[in-house]
Amino acid sequence: MTATARMRRVAARLALATLATQAVVGVGAARLIGAAAATRPTACRANLAQSLRATADASQLVLVESPSLASTTATATLWQRASGCFSRVGGPWPARLGWHGLSSHHLEGDGTTPIGAFGIGPVMYGVAPDPGVAYRYHRLVCGDWWDEDPTTPSYNRFVHVPCHARPPFGGGSEALWTELTAYRYFAVIEYNAAPIIPGRGSAIFLHVSTGGTTNGCVSLGEPELVHTLRWLRPAERPLVVIGTAATLENL
Repeated sequence: MTATARMRRVAARLALATLATQAVVGVGAARLIGAAAATRPTACRANLAQSLRATADASQLVLVESPSLASTTATATLWQRASGCFSRVGGPWPARLGWHGLSSHHLEGDGTTPIGAFGIGPVMYGVAPDPGVAYRYHRLVCGDWWDEDPTTPSYNRFVHVPCHARPPFGGGSEALWTELTAYRYFAVIEYNAAPIIPGRGSAIFLHVSTGGTTNGCVSLGEPELVHTLRWLRPAERPLVVIGTAATLENL
């Protein structure tokens, strides 16, 4: 083989090697581009839950929206946050509110449901057995009260006294174990909880509907309430968010 032929063969091999390298690099680059596109954050779909400013680090929302401040009815929906975006996972369901509608300045006994974003208390309660909640559950027994007397140290707290004993508080305090429908199951909405201010309001619960208005709580049908209580997880830092379309925009 002549020197010229050898040089031509070497040149051909180098050309083939270059093409192979370029092909491999091209495949790798394509894979990198695809991976980058897959991990690129996507814009969240616009919805009411996504627009709220008061959600903080909550990953679960029970959103209760009423058509007006005077209305005693509302629509409840459940929202779950994943990858920064809220998606609806429950509802819409009918809900009932206080007999005097909504208020951003709720006071003891005024019949309004407070507007705002509130946590869920660490214990769920009910006259019925635990329906399978992730929270601590206390089955109500004789002597279980909620203190609604603003003049006492245990105001807006669960208190147990001996069965049939007269409690050391008055006002509108509730004998919880006697409410066989409303308190079959309930969660505490943490209104006026930290700090507790005397007279600011007490016993704001998410409970079973009796078919009418409440004294300031939010009520749902029993199947919807049980579904909600089972869905809630303390680690998700859930909030109950209550208001009208206009007031929710300012939360």
